[in-house]
Amino acid sequence: MKTIIAAYSQNQSGSFASTQAALRTLLDVRWPSKKDFKACIQLLSVLQWVFSFLLMGIVFLLLLIYLFFTNFWPIPALYLTWLIFDWDTPEKGGRSSSWVREWFIWNHFRDYFPVQLVKTHNLLPSHNYIVGIHPHGILCVGAFCNFVTRSTGFCEKFPGLKPFLATLAGNFRLPVFREYLMSGGLCPVTREAIGHLISMNGTGNAVAIAVGGAAESLTCRPGLITLILKNRKGFVRMALQHGAHLVPAFSFGENDLFQQLVFEEGTCMKSFQNRFQKLLGFAPCFFYGRGFTSVHSRGFLPFPRPITTVIGEPVTVPKIERPSCGIVDTYHAMYVKALLKLFNDHKIKYGLSETDELQIL
Repeated sequence: MKTIIAAYSQNQSGSFASTQAALRTLLDVRWPSKKDFKACIQLLSVLQWVFSFLLMGIVFLLLLIYLFFTNFWPIPALYLTWLIFDWDTPEKGGRSSSWVREWFIWNHFRDYFPVQLVKTHNLLPSHNYIVGIHPHGILCVGAFCNFVTRSTGFCEKFPGLKPFLATLAGNFRLPVFREYLMSGGLCPVTREAIGHLISMNGTGNAVAIAVGGAAESLTCRPGLITLILKNRKGFVRMALQHGAHLVPAFSFGENDLFQQLVFEEGTCMKSFQNRFQKLLGFAPCFFYGRGFTSVHSRGFLPFPRPITTVIGEPVTVPKIERPSCGIVDTYHAMYVKALLKLFNDHKIKYGLSETDELQIL
């Protein structure tokens, strides 16, 4: 009997010691701090944004096609019927939603990089503006954060102005995705859509355009600042036709968010990119960023590097319904001069050296 009791006591002591050891190990584990949790939320906010812009339109298109062949066919049928009547809405000002643009997740999106907006001159709400965004980058992160979301304080810095961002017209042909884009104040980069905002939507409209477009996205890589602008004069002509002032804006750090494989002119891959761009309006970029698990891994998330978008001095533009090529060239030169001044005045402050030059093609 004594032997049994002794064995039982020894077993209990061993179990108690094991429990204590397990508790000590548990307490020694490094639990996620508030800083770690915040970084995780920021990463998830960027992840949802990347997936939304790369996959949302295609996913909903395939989903609606699938539902047509199921018992839920009335859903895509009703949506298609409504879409027919609503087809021209993106060209007529869209449906901007303050609720969507003020989502708290955009604050985490901003802080991931971080992104900041710098004001250098006043923009009066009694005028309309076309804001040229440079450089385009891969995904126009700076333009999206500053002109679509309210996280960087555009409306506080420029009271009375309503910001919009122009993007590929093809995006507005994708079901559901078009609603998401319009809710954020995005519009097609077409003469009709931009013309409506700066002529039939009252005053105080600021329409941002990534002037370099798809062609410029093919040239972007860290340490290289090349703009496709020399022959991009359509936005100047449109500003003259509607009397909208031109405003240069430069996003320092935009080209540092991704690494891209840049192909030389004359190669097969470069020819493929150029033909693809002419056919569909955008170019397939072969790029990579960081992975989800580590900043040192590879994936499709942008690197967490700061972006500073500086809004420059507006170029006053008169209203001329039929401007001649000479007048367009004159105001285009004035715009380029204002952009170069903006770049040179701020490049050292935001991470570049005195010798860095802005190359315009």
